[in-house]
This record gives sequence, C-alpha cells and structure tokens, in this order.
Amino acid sequence: MLGGDEFISSPPRKTVRFGGTLTEILLKYQKGETTDFELLKHQLSDPDIKDAQIINWLHEFRASVAYLTKELEQLVSILLKLPWLRRSREVVEEYLGFLGNLVSAQTVHLRPCLRMIVSQFTPPRVTIREDDVDISDSDDDDENLSENFDTCHRALQTVARYVPSTPQFLMPILVENFPFINKSERTLECYVHNLLRVTVYLPTLRRQILELIIEKLLKLDEEDEERKGNKVVSSTSERMAHPLAERLDILMTILFSYIKDVCHVDGKLDINNTKDLYRDLVSVFDKLILPTHASCHVQYFMFYICSFKLGLAEAFLDHLWKKLHDPNNPSVIRQTAGSYIGSFLARAKFIPVVTVKACLDLLVNWMHKYIDNQDTGANAYCDVALHGPFYSTCQAVFYTLIFRHKQLLDGNLRKGLSYLQSLNFERIVMCQLNPLKICIPSVVNLFAAITRKYQLVFCYTIIERNNRQFIPVVRSGTGGDLVQTCTNPLDSFFPFDPYILKRSKKTIDPFYQFWEELSAEDLENLKKPIKKGTSEDEDDDFLKGETPQNDSVVGLAPNSYESNAIQVSSTGSPLDCYMPYPQ
Repeated sequence: MLGGDEFISSPPRKTVRFGGTLTEILLKYQKGETTDFELLKHQLSDPDIKDAQIINWLHEFRASVAYLTKELEQLVSILLKLPWLRRSREVVEEYLGFLGNLVSAQTVHLRPCLRMIVSQFTPPRVTIREDDVDISDSDDDDENLSENFDTCHRALQTVARYVPSTPQFLMPILVENFPFINKSERTLECYVHNLLRVTVYLPTLRRQILELIIEKLLKLDEEDEERKGNKVVSSTSERMAHPLAERLDILMTILFSYIKDVCHVDGKLDINNTKDLYRDLVSVFDKLILPTHASCHVQYFMFYICSFKLGLAEAFLDHLWKKLHDPNNPSVIRQTAGSYIGSFLARAKFIPVVTVKACLDLLVNWMHKYIDNQDTGANAYCDVALHGPFYSTCQAVFYTLIFRHKQLLDGNLRKGLSYLQSLNFERIVMCQLNPLKICIPSVVNLFAAITRKYQLVFCYTIIERNNRQFIPVVRSGTGGDLVQTCTNPLDSFFPFDPYILKRSKKTIDPFYQFWEELSAEDLENLKKPIKKGTSEDEDDDFLKGETPQNDSVVGLAPNSYESNAIQVSSTGSPLDCYMPYPQ
C-alpha cells in the first residue's frame, strides 16, 4: 500500500483496457477477429473519455500509423472526432504529433484530416429551440475560442509541413465549409478571419482565398441591393438595421483590416507586400467585380488599397483604361471600366489634380479620335449598342468635371480655363453620336450648367431637342431595331457612390470626396456666366461656394467621422438634382 505522499508523487496507473496492445488488436482485425477491434472503437467513442486515456491511445497510434491504411478509414474517422481541441495542453500536443505521423505515413487520410481542422474554423454549435424548431448556430460564449483557433492553425501548419501538396487539397475543403450567409454574424466573422490567417502561412492560396471571400461578400451585397427600398441603416447604433447589411459590414471591416496589416510592417508601408497584394486583388477584381453590375460596397477593397500610395491608384486607372479602350473586350466590360474610371477620379481624394488632368487628356483624346472615325460614317447616329464604350467614356469625363472643376481652375483661373477649353467639349457635345442623349440626365444637367458658366460649351439647345424627342433610344438587335424611352440607356452606375456600412465606412471616409446637394444660391450662381477678361486674382462667387467639399473630413480625429460627415441622404451622386435650364 502506498502512503499518501507516495501516492501523489507516483505516476498515474495505466488506464484499464481490454484486448491487448493496439498493434495486437489491429493484427487480429486483419485476420478477421473483430471483437477487440469493436471494443477499441467503442472506447474511443466514449463521450466521457478522460485526458489520460486519450494520451495513452494517441501514443500507441503514433507508433502504429503504418497499420492505419485505407481499410481502417472508419477507425481513423473516430480518431479525428476525438474531443482533443478543448482538452489539456498535453492532449493537444500529443494529438498534433499524431496528425503529423498519420499524414506523413498515410496520405490517403489527408483530406479527412483537413476537413476535421477546417470544421473548427467556426465556433462550436449550440442548439436553440424556437417554436418547436431546433436552430443550430454558433456559441459566442466560448472564452477559449481564440486559443482554439490558434491551435487549429498550428495543426494545419503541421500537416502542410509533412505534406507539401496540402494547399491543392485544402482549397476545395475551404470552399465546401464556407458558412451560408444566413448563419450568425459571429460564425461568418470567425470563418473569414481564419481563412485570411491561412494566407499568411500558405501564401500560394491567397488569391484563391480572396476570390472565395469576395465572391461570398458580393452575394451579401446583392442581397443588400435588393433591399434598398427597406431601411438598412440604424440611426442610433453602430449596427446596421438589416441583418445581411450587418454581416456585410463586419466582413468588410475584417477585409480592410487584413489589407492594412499585410501592406504595413511595424506601421510602415511595405512596398513589396503591397504590390503583391495589389496584383492579387486586381486579379479578383477582374474576375468577379467588373462583370458584376451595380454592387454597392465590395469593390471598395480596390479603393482602399489604392489609397496607400499614388502609384497604386495610377496603376489601377491605367488597368481600367486598358480595359476600356481594348475593342476585344466585351462592350459591357468596357462600359463598366468607364464607370469605374469616372467614379474613382471623382471620389478618391488621394488622386491629385495632375493625375486627374492626365486621365482627362487620355480619355478626351480617345473620344475625339473615336468621333473622327465614326462621325461621318454609316454608324454616325445615336446607338448604345454600337457606341456604348464611347458614351460611358463621355459620362466618366462629365462626372469627373462635375466633381473636380474647382481644382482644375484653382490658383490660376485663366490657365485653368485655357486647359478646359483645350479639351474641346463643344465638338464632343455637338457630334452626331449625341452623348447628351445617352448619359444620365442629372450628370448632363450639372455638366451643362458648369460648362455654360465657364463658357466652354452651351448644351441646352441639344438637351431641349433631346427632351422634345422624349429621348427615344435605338438599340440594334437580331430582330431589328428597337426604339424605347429610357433615362439610363447605358444602364450605368457609379461604383464609388457613398459607402453606408457603419463600421467599415470609417476606413473609407477619410479618403472619400463627399457631395452636397446644391442650394438655391448655388443654382443661381451656376446660371451666371463668368465675365470675359476675369483676372486671375478676382474672386468668383461660384468657386467660393463650390459644392464638393474637398476638406469635409480632412484632419478629423479617428473617432469623429460620424459626427462630422454629411448625412447619407445628402452625400450621394448628383443623381436626383434637377437643374433648370437658363431662361
């Protein structure tokens, strides 16, 4: 008999088991003797299994992995269901060792091992009963959740270290396990966060993982778009009123944080990291965003990364320009690229006027060449199907001018006017293709008012003629020409319209050019043309009261965006602004 102290200091007795050693049991099973094997499975499946039992079994299994062939996949499945993750440190370490031994000796079990690890990327499920229906979702009260996720990533890294081909087998499993969008915010948040962590130690999967996440975000965003008629913004809290908008807000916040963390090392921008991530994001943008019509928020990942360095913004604009002017691209892609160029130039505060002018020169020169080639030929008439990219480019230029004309004229009015005159808007407006007939009326009206004020071109005669014709638009098709009335025949949109998701908008607002509705005084000022021979130093009433507020959020403290930013209802594109024609 051991004394009290001797008992405490002595090693624990080996747990009582039946059936001999593990090797003996497995050899018997190969010979057809299944009694001990069934007993083994029963013991491993015991919900009350103790840590000491798990450690002893795992120790034996690590020494016997050579026997765990495909024929024993049912036994391996039971081992992969062992409750190892929320056990003692000793259990965790032994289990990680077992996983490494297993996949290195028997790669046939690689997929089940990966599935087991990925299944832990979301919080454990709890069952809630509502109206006699079981609702399973995440348990938000697990205090060890972060530590458990760390352990899961250790397990995945262990497997990848032993099996170099792990990434190609892992990616389909990550896709299969992505939670449905109606799952809880916490479930989606944890899964996306863990996916992004995988990209840190398996960088070959980064582009595919980003593509997966952004594809899911787009589905949330389209759901959000369908609910535009309903209230999505709660005025009294940080939460979005609609559950899907709230989920999207949380996930966009995570994505923005990831982009910032990857691009910055010790608080400083790392150029190489940033360039690599930019290339991955542009690839995803081309594949998923450009073909998607009128998404509201997801595309802002490109806006955000471009804010880090002017070279990135210029590279993005150049990328869009190549999409726009390449005749081999589908017309719809070219038109969308035009929408992105105009919206980006108008809304990105980090783009300086010199870059705006360079882009305007490029776009306007292309428009004039297009008119040279088309304005006297057989296709010299207003047709969206024939000239869609041209009209999209016109709208991009008009939209940019609306937002940026003050900066283009700032400092030296005569020089600024000379530059705008050199763009020869009159030829564009007066050409047979009649872009004022196709572009969105609110853009046309503001462009007309601004260009009239600075005596660049008088658009109202054409606008009135178009209105008298009820804006019929000819669309060519296989069944003949179709004439219809439409106020947005391009089906165009402004991809960087105001960002309204409450949490994540705080990341965007400091870089964003807001728009205020025009006051009655502004409208009156727009009717007054500038006087000929205005001196460079003479104040101009309209310029002093310009509506795009260039400094609306500059220099604000990090927590003061919401209190100072303009309300959503007054920060949209000037889509609903009615501009009366001068009498």
